[in-house]
Amino acid sequence: MKASLQRLAERASEEGLLDVAYTTTDSPFGPLLLAKTRRGLVRVGLPNQDSEELLVDLAERVSPRLLEAAAPLEEARRELDLYFEGKLTAFDLPLDWQLSKDFRRRALRSISRIPYGQTRSYTEIARSAGNERAVRAAGTACGANPIPIVVPCHRVLRSGGALGGYGGGLPMKEALLKLEGVL
Repeated sequence: MKASLQRLAERASEEGLLDVAYTTTDSPFGPLLLAKTRRGLVRVGLPNQDSEELLVDLAERVSPRLLEAAAPLEEARRELDLYFEGKLTAFDLPLDWQLSKDFRRRALRSISRIPYGQTRSYTEIARSAGNERAVRAAGTACGANPIPIVVPCHRVLRSGGALGGYGGGLPMKEALLKLEGVL
């Protein structure tokens, strides 16, 4: 059954009928939902997020032509595995930014440039996104990050060094920062 579904996904992709491929992958925190368009990784769903809701959102905001297909996401799975093993410090995946717009997109692009093992404050992110007074908006961009871990919003802290929030929960944020040697 899996092989025939994979062939169906491959054929849909070859014929231009597949706009979003998705799969799940294991992580130390539970399963992650991964979704990719032709442009790149568009969504990483965290274990505490409802995968069905995320897929409905992708169908509404990106395209209803989505299909479970592991092959297009093998590189993302491989890089995430290496990251969780502490063997990868920079992701090299094409990203599709279409789920973020304007200031949020600029903030997330800034966050994507924070090096492994380093952190930035929400104020620094707001400044680098073009409006240093938009600190709350920078926090909102982190909270709405559709590509967490790969776009490392866990590396963004409050000005005094407090963790702040995280879509996957504070224990996950703390564990990711420990993995990177920050805590």
